Amino acid sequence: MGKSPRVLSIQSHVVSGYVGNKSATFPLQVLGFEVDAINSVQLSNHTGYGSCAGQVLHADELAQLMKGLASNGLDHYSHLLTGYSGSPTFLKGIADAVKQLRAKNPNLMYVCDPVMGDNGRMYVPEELLPIYRDVIVPLADIITPNQYEVELLTGQKVETIDDAWRAVDIFHNQGIKTVVLSSTELGDEEHLLGLASSVIGKERKKFSIRIPRIKGVFTGTGDLFAALFLAWMYHSDGDTKLALEKTIATLQGVLHRTHEFAGNVTGLSKPMKAAAVELRLIQSRQDIEKPEIRVRAQEH
Repeated sequence: MGKSPRVLSIQSHVVSGYVGNKSATFPLQVLGFEVDAINSVQLSNHTGYGSCAGQVLHADELAQLMKGLASNGLDHYSHLLTGYSGSPTFLKGIADAVKQLRAKNPNLMYVCDPVMGDNGRMYVPEELLPIYRDVIVPLADIITPNQYEVELLTGQKVETIDDAWRAVDIFHNQGIKTVVLSSTELGDEEHLLGLASSVIGKERKKFSIRIPRIKGVFTGTGDLFAALFLAWMYHSDGDTKLALEKTIATLQGVLHRTHEFAGNVTGLSKPMKAAAVELRLIQSRQDIEKPEIRVRAQEH
């Protein structure tokens, strides 16, 4: 038996619920990955509840953890996954972490989810944008932004599919091998549209996938998407189309189960309503392990 792939996942942590590392770790473990987690922030729960409390990590604390890993020879990873960061200094520290990990493993696969906002609103400090744009994103092998984050990073408005492909070209020109728009509003009333593009050598492949809308507002889905896409790109030997299809299949399974559970719980206060739509990850283990593909991606 060969060694299991090993992921360092740097993103948010909640004590209760499923966002950030709590959303990413279990699925990756189910799919055969060893997962080490560094928590960029530690919160009691996500911000969709009435209130939350906790701590934000900064660059010196990240550096201490990376130094501890290195001193024990524990900083050899096959993958790096990064998501939400709450501090500009912490985000700059991630660039140092990437360089440290690539020095140990030049074949490190870095998957970056540049978490900044959605639906036209930033929910991180604005100082993070230039750091993502100029420092972090160019280091990545795979990025998984949503439509709004693509607009922030490229400075280009995305109102059509052609706009989206032009924005994707900007990322490829920075050396990013695979770009996945995890969700866009370029579909219709019943479907979101996902887009993916990979450049391998001189070959370029582009795909779109129509994602059935599931009524409700769910948190942690972007974090889950990035983790699943990392896993299926590994297990499919870099088959972007198959990885996209399996990622969407799992997400649909998880969200259907979450939606069904929430629909059975009515008349609740706001904190309980937020709790009712926490992702039903544990209950969706089979969807994670053996996703049933119902929606196929189309090549362009």
